[in-house]
Amino acid sequence: MRAGRLIVVSAPSGVGKSTVCQRLRDRHAELAISVSFTTRCPRGRERDGVEYHFVEEATFDRMIAAGAFLEWADVHGARYGTAREDVERLLADGKDVLFDIDVQGGRQIKSARPDALLVFLLPPSVEEWVRRLRGRATETPDEIERRLRAGVQELEAGRRYDRLVVNGDLDSTIEELEDLCCGEDRSGPAAHTALLDGLLFEARRMLS
Repeated sequence: MRAGRLIVVSAPSGVGKSTVCQRLRDRHAELAISVSFTTRCPRGRERDGVEYHFVEEATFDRMIAAGAFLEWADVHGARYGTAREDVERLLADGKDVLFDIDVQGGRQIKSARPDALLVFLLPPSVEEWVRRLRGRATETPDEIERRLRAGVQELEAGRRYDRLVVNGDLDSTIEELEDLCCGEDRSGPAAHTALLDGLLFEARRMLS
């Protein structure tokens, strides 16, 4: 049995990371996912143990102290973490494990497992990025601005990822991720760096 590998997908808030990861899992039932722990409250129809393990701050603190997390991060005022034991069990079973996490967690995983594949999703434009954030109708204008400012920092961190993928058309995004997961890289590591530079320029101009 071959050992499994880690596939990390990160993106600024509003780019569509969770939708992309869910669609990828819908098409590939063999792809495992580790359910993250979080200190935030459930949103909408989220269920404990399904979308996340929802825990108190004190529980999260104890897990950190015990070294229970492969990675953890503070994101927009809440903490998220991946249980090391869960991931090691899935890898030992030969499963590829998909991570839908932020750039802080992605860097920690790459440090612990250099063989992990880190994929960063880009919006096709700043205008479309803002439209998607507004379309969620879950944040105030001030919160949207805060997420955009945080997104600029995340875009900078995306430069250190293995591959950049533009999430314009969802089906095309999924196909490109499928190729990467299968080791078929059609674009190369330098693809979309010009778009990344342009996104940073426009976002900073908008926020200035």
